[in-house]
Amino acid sequence: MVVVGFFSVKQKDFAALMDAAASALTARGARVVGRIVQRRGVSDGGVAKMSRPFSSRTLLRYGKVREAADLCERTAADAAVFLTPLTQRQRRVLTEMLGRRALSLAETEAEAERA
Repeated sequence: MVVVGFFSVKQKDFAALMDAAASALTARGARVVGRIVQRRGVSDGGVAKMSRPFSSRTLLRYGKVREAADLCERTAADAAVFLTPLTQRQRRVLTEMLGRRALSLAETEAEAERA
């Protein structure tokens, strides 16, 4: 699995959050093969937009999605797990763009509880 995080530049502990997610997935038997981080700083629209996604379709910028797709392909990852909750549309679009399942960390936790 590739772990993908989207964080505001104000979120200083993003590395610890990525580590915790990777540890949680590993504890459930997943093999974490890579990580991708997209940081959002102050941009057009100012501070009010810092916690909003870059794209309502993909959450991330297109280049970062391509980077994630390349990493998934190179590492033969089964899925991409996003720390941020995904909408149904984002899940569908990202699954198509990445060429493998895209899901949120919360979804993996729910699946583990059902199993």
